[in-house]
Amino acid sequence: MEIRPILSTLMRHKTAAALIVLEIALTCAIICNALFMIGERITQVREVSGLAEDELVRIQITGIGNDADAEAQTRSDLALLRGLPGVTDATVINQVPFVNSSWNSGIRLEQEQQQSTANATVYMAEDRFVETLGLRIVAGRDFNADEYLEFEALQAPEGERPPGIPGALVTRSLAERLFPGQDAVGKTFYSWGDEPIRVVGVIEHLVRPSLQGGPAQREYTMVFPLRTAYNVGGNYVIRTSPERRDEVLAAASEALRGNGPTRIILEDNTKTVSALRSEFYQQPRSMAWLLGIVCVALLLVTALGIVGLASFWVQQRTKQIGVRRALGATKGQILRYFQTENFLLATIGIVIGMLLAYGINQLLMGKYELPRLPLYYLPIGALALWLLGQVAVFGPARRAASVPPAIATRSV
Repeated sequence: MEIRPILSTLMRHKTAAALIVLEIALTCAIICNALFMIGERITQVREVSGLAEDELVRIQITGIGNDADAEAQTRSDLALLRGLPGVTDATVINQVPFVNSSWNSGIRLEQEQQQSTANATVYMAEDRFVETLGLRIVAGRDFNADEYLEFEALQAPEGERPPGIPGALVTRSLAERLFPGQDAVGKTFYSWGDEPIRVVGVIEHLVRPSLQGGPAQREYTMVFPLRTAYNVGGNYVIRTSPERRDEVLAAASEALRGNGPTRIILEDNTKTVSALRSEFYQQPRSMAWLLGIVCVALLLVTALGIVGLASFWVQQRTKQIGVRRALGATKGQILRYFQTENFLLATIGIVIGMLLAYGINQLLMGKYELPRLPLYYLPIGALALWLLGQVAVFGPARRAASVPPAIATRSV
C-alpha cells in the first residue's frame, strides 16, 4: 500500500493526529512503568522466605519490670512449649520475618575497613533455630553445641566478656555479595566487635524481617549462635503441622500465661507466620491491583480516543471513500488503509512514549529508589498498544469499507 496518500491526509489533519500521538505516547510511558511496578510488587509478594511458613506460629511477649531470672524463665518456657501436644519444635529469637523492624549491622571484610561492604540483618539463635524454622543449609554445617553463647555475656564489662562471636551462618545471597564466586565456608568477616567472625555454614534462603535495603538486599542475613532470653525481642516461634496451628497457638499462649506472672502476651502480634506474611504484603498487593486498574482504565480511554478519531475521519471522508470505491478500490484496501494509518500514528506515539517511559523511570529511581526499568518492558508496552490500536480502529475501518461507490455521485 502507498504510504504517501496516508501521510498527505494526516498532514491535513495535524491537530487530530497530534492528539492521538500524544495520547498513545503518554499511555505507553505510563503503561511500561506501571507494568514494571506491578511486576516488582508481585515479586515481593511471592518471594521465598526460607521458612516452613505453613507450620509456624509466633507468640510475642513482653516483660513486666526488670526480670533478673529472664534466662532461666526462657529455658523453662521452651521446655514447656516443646512438650505440648502437636508441637514439633520451638525456639526463641530476637526477631521474626514479615514485621516492620529489624536488627541490622554493617559487615566489613577487613578490620580497618571504614565503609561497610554490606548491611545485613542479624538473627540470634539458640540450638533449635534451624530445625524450628525449617531452614536448609546448602554448604558447611549448623553450629556445634559448644559454639553457643549467652547474649547477656556479650553485655558484660570488658575483660569479662567472650573474645568474640565463634561463628556465623549466612544466606547464599549474602555469601555471594561478600565472597563472589568463592566458597564462603571458612571465610571471615567483621561485624560485632573487632574480632573476626568465621562463616561455618550457608543457608539457602532466610529473608530480612523488614524491607530495609530494598529487593536486592532482602536476603542479606546472618545468624549468630547467641542464646537470648524472652525479654530480647520477645519472640517464641513454634513449629507444628499446618492443620494444628490454631490449636497449638491457643494452647501455647495459655501455657505461657501459667508459667510465670512477669510477662504479658501481646495478642495482636500472636498469630501464624502465614498471617504475618499476608498482613506484611497487604500494601504491595493493594498497589498492584490499583496499578492494574489504572492500566486497564488508561487503555480503555486510549482505545475510545482512537475509535472516536477514526469514526470522525470516516464521516469526514465519506465522499472521498466513495470515489475510491468507484475507481475500483476493494473493501479490503479501504480497511487496510485505515489500519495502516492507525499503525503509523501508533508507531510515532510509541517511539515518543518509550523515551518518556525511560525519563519517568529515571525520575522514580531518584525519588523512590525504584530499580532501573528493564528494556523488555518497552517492546511489551509497544506490542500492547499496537494491538490495541488495530482492534480499536477495526470497527470504524469496517464502516469505511462498507461505503458504497454510489456515494461518489451524490452532491456534497
